[in-house]
Amino acid sequence: MLEQTLAASRVLPVVTAGDISATINLARALQRGGMTAIEITLRTPTALDAIAAVQREVPELLVAAGTVNTPADVARVVDAGVTLALSPGATPALLQAAAEAPLDFVPGVASASEILQAQAYGFELFKLFPAVTLGGLGMLKALGGPFPEARFCPTGGLSPENFRDFLALPNVVCCGGSWMVASSLVAGGDWDEIERLAREAMSTDTQRSGENT
Repeated sequence: MLEQTLAASRVLPVVTAGDISATINLARALQRGGMTAIEITLRTPTALDAIAAVQREVPELLVAAGTVNTPADVARVVDAGVTLALSPGATPALLQAAAEAPLDFVPGVASASEILQAQAYGFELFKLFPAVTLGGLGMLKALGGPFPEARFCPTGGLSPENFRDFLALPNVVCCGGSWMVASSLVAGGDWDEIERLAREAMSTDTQRSGENT
């Protein structure tokens, strides 16, 4: 079920929430652009309030919590009614807490050893982070050999120019990205441009920006 949900989302916009009103407007623009999910990271004091606000004001979006790094974070997002959480990495304590929590969890991994550790707790869907720095497409292709059952949401360094290459890999379910939610666009209230970028990301047209027909 989780894999199908994320596959339908294609691109998971990674949002660092500041002003709550702006985050609601951002979420509305993403939803108008066809996006079905949003990841709001626990990087700011307003993150949990922003998650609650988007859940309330834009119920069409699946609101995931990102940067869930500790067992305490798991408890906080569960209390906030979050049903999906992601982390940039994982410790045994975090994996144990997430495995026991009533939510779906996508642990972050950066190596084969970390995949093995997370699999020991029952996880098979992972956030490869930072994806491009780790080797990008080559890394994912290499991991497909020893881990044919593993699926990934690569995040970190993805762009309008390369994300479709990642989505074309058989072990990639969705991609995480922030180009459509750039801080400059949010600060400027450019909701139309955010909507356009979201619509472009959700398009199944394989034409890359700048390519000739």
